[in-house]
Amino acid sequence: MDCTLCLVDLGGPLYLGTTMKPTLYGDVADRVLALIEAGTFREGDKLPSIRTLSGRFEVSVNTVKEAYGLLETQRFLEARPQSGYYVRRGVPPLPKPAGEPETRPVLDPREVGMCRIYGEVTRDGKNRAGASLAIALPDPGLLPAAKLNEAFQTTWKTLGRSMTDYVHSPGLALLREQIAQEALQAGQVTSPDDIIITTGTSEAFTLALLTFCRAGDTVAIETPTYFSFLSLLRELGIRVLEIPTSPEEGVNLDVLAWALDTHIVKAFVTIANFNNPLGFRMSDEKKKALVELCRTKGVPLIEDDIYGDLPFSGPRPRTCQSFDTEGNVLLISGFSKTLASGYRVGWAVPGKWYAQFDKLKSLTSVASPTPTQWAVGRFLETGGYQRHLRVFRQRLADQVGAMAEVVARTFPEGTRVSRPAGGFVLWVELPGTSDTTVLYEKALPEGIIFSPGEIFSASGKFQNALRLSAGSWNEEVARAVARLGRLARECL
Repeated sequence: MDCTLCLVDLGGPLYLGTTMKPTLYGDVADRVLALIEAGTFREGDKLPSIRTLSGRFEVSVNTVKEAYGLLETQRFLEARPQSGYYVRRGVPPLPKPAGEPETRPVLDPREVGMCRIYGEVTRDGKNRAGASLAIALPDPGLLPAAKLNEAFQTTWKTLGRSMTDYVHSPGLALLREQIAQEALQAGQVTSPDDIIITTGTSEAFTLALLTFCRAGDTVAIETPTYFSFLSLLRELGIRVLEIPTSPEEGVNLDVLAWALDTHIVKAFVTIANFNNPLGFRMSDEKKKALVELCRTKGVPLIEDDIYGDLPFSGPRPRTCQSFDTEGNVLLISGFSKTLASGYRVGWAVPGKWYAQFDKLKSLTSVASPTPTQWAVGRFLETGGYQRHLRVFRQRLADQVGAMAEVVARTFPEGTRVSRPAGGFVLWVELPGTSDTTVLYEKALPEGIIFSPGEIFSASGKFQNALRLSAGSWNEEVARAVARLGRLARECL
């Protein structure tokens, strides 16, 4: 079987010479790109400050900031702390496709294979001895294994053999009731009858895709995005429309709107809360706008909220689905990042596609494991989940902060690292034309495993970036991060 992924590429300049609905900051971005193309500013040159350009172009400071941010996302510019914006070295040439008018964007689908490094990362991250910074799972020592086992044993004494019987879809009533109660923390008013239990969030995502898509269809997705999403899309023969996404604010809604107008898209996929890999939390205003955009375009929104329970401070953020009034958002989540990955307890709130999702669940796996549904349901019922989260969130905040500090101290000058407000992954961008796949090959013999940036894009973008998991933190991990920083300096 030829496992390739059909990609619709939105790379390159987003506004220059396109028919996209114009925006003021998009116009400013075009003008800056034109100056770069003309040679006014060359590789490595510092651009005018935001305030200076605001005066020259007679636009607001925020407009220039948005324009610079857009060009930075597309890797034409790089921001240097306390210094300003610079033309990125090795900036890609502006596309001028032969035979096409310059007023049209490059959006022809093309087939690309997932890079070989994907299989190596997933295999090495699970099986090799050494410091794994690749797999986004928390340290088992941070999880309430004893309390879950206690809930399991108590339930076994009460139910006996009935714990080994099927609990057909939609799943155990007790667990669905507890999930519905927890959903109030995310601003949702959800009935237990709206929820379907799945065997982990991965099954939930697979069923969501099968609800909307067939081989040859297209979905829009944030880029960079979780590499297992891309692997599954490839296996299902589904084409990908990559939408540029900012580590600070999330997906570019202007580009998404244009893409939905110009392509037949079956669904849009987002991780809006503590995104993997970028770490951002989408604002409530932007969540509302995204939900409304998908509604008006008639495109379902698949929302993965697996990290939503893990803010470092403040209240648990709302989901996109909490702003949905028409059932157009299909929410998926689970407990693999907060309680026990091996329990494989996930769920979905499929909205108006409940019947189709439930049918697919029954046809594919019949039912999810009964014992773990009972254990998690009992644990939630006793209030143990919220007590666990209060301690767990603080530990993760400490670990992410400690890892970011080591990165800042040991990685090459000009390195940029995300500052997530929740979850436990860090997105690191190395300066210049660094290649983190080369860095991976150098780190692997030393027992250091991380996720190179190119596996988070179907088209192999983000070669200068990498993702680190701060799910575990100890002296060995700290030494591995510091050593990785030194190797990164050697690779420059």
